[in-house]
Amino acid sequence: MKNLLTIAGSDSSGGAGIQADLKTFSALGTYGMSVITAVTAQNTMGVKSVRELDVEIIRDQINCLFQDIPIHAVKVGMVSNKEIIDVIGETLSRWQPPHLVIDPVMVSKSGCHLLRPEAKEELIKVLLPLADLVTPNLFEAEEITGEKITDVEQMEKAALEICDLGARNVVIKGGHLEGDAVDVLYAKGKFYHLKEKRVQTKNTHGTGCTFSSAIAAYLARGCDVYEAVKRAKDYITGAIEHALDIGHGVGPTNHFYHLYYQSKPEL
Repeated sequence: MKNLLTIAGSDSSGGAGIQADLKTFSALGTYGMSVITAVTAQNTMGVKSVRELDVEIIRDQINCLFQDIPIHAVKVGMVSNKEIIDVIGETLSRWQPPHLVIDPVMVSKSGCHLLRPEAKEELIKVLLPLADLVTPNLFEAEEITGEKITDVEQMEKAALEICDLGARNVVIKGGHLEGDAVDVLYAKGKFYHLKEKRVQTKNTHGTGCTFSSAIAAYLARGCDVYEAVKRAKDYITGAIEHALDIGHGVGPTNHFYHLYYQSKPEL
């Protein structure tokens, strides 16, 4: 079994962040570990408050895991401030995990800023050059490149620009485009368009976290970048199709949908 590490924030509602990553790792047959960067108070209706952890405990969490356990892939999500970004960059540069997926989390679906505006340039400078794959959504790709993105051609242009900033491969998620959900992957000098029919549901909390952690799991299991992204897209599509309608707002995806339906007793 491959060992996966997520470095991200905690979501008290369980649909995104550390909780979504660990569920995804388990659902895809890997062993999940976590380094918490921040604690959020949130539910399906939004984020109420955020408390960042100090950099020493973040450094200690990362180092003690690498000192003891072989880690086959790392996913980085919410990093919130410059100091946290710097300590993650410092420690991952030291340990050099075989695969590193960066999900540049900036703003929650409810509009709460999860990355301080002044930390954006630090994320670009420190973390993108370490990444095997960066997984921005349209808004995040616009923030990184400084350009508006409204179609697939502009997504391709943005992917090239993000690679020029140091990332080895990029997948820009097209969930906010009109029509079918098209993701644009730029890997090893080639573009791929991964298309799925859009699922009509409001319950999409944690989709970005789940997608990026699924990619990390498939990379650790031996897939190349294209196959890892393709399988992760299939997985997240199924999780959205079977999303959980809980709470009064945006419910979470169903990370274990295939296990639930296999084990469901006949009525």
